[in-house]
Amino acid sequence: MVKAIARQARELTPEQRKFLKAQAHALKPVVMIGAQGLTEAVIQEAGRALAAHELIKIRVLGDDREARETYLAELCATLGASPVQHIGKLLLLYLAAEKPRLRLP
Repeated sequence: MVKAIARQARELTPEQRKFLKAQAHALKPVVMIGAQGLTEAVIQEAGRALAAHELIKIRVLGDDREARETYLAELCATLGASPVQHIGKLLLLYLAAEKPRLRLP
């Protein structure tokens, strides 16, 4: 498994979540979790995408809701990201950059 990043996930307020959801509305998924599940390669790719974009959508290609919830929790714990939303087969994650481009309210 991938080593956890030392940063702690940031707890988001409802107002911040609402802001991030609005920002993510036009985003396309940049990472996909397929039949193999949450592999080390998927975690690394999600980490690179978060570092580049701060806010990312991940598409899960499975019908198991519990598995999607587990993937979200595992990604957030491993990457130090904050969960923003889990709706359908899409997961939304946020990780502030050292020089954040998104200004949270």
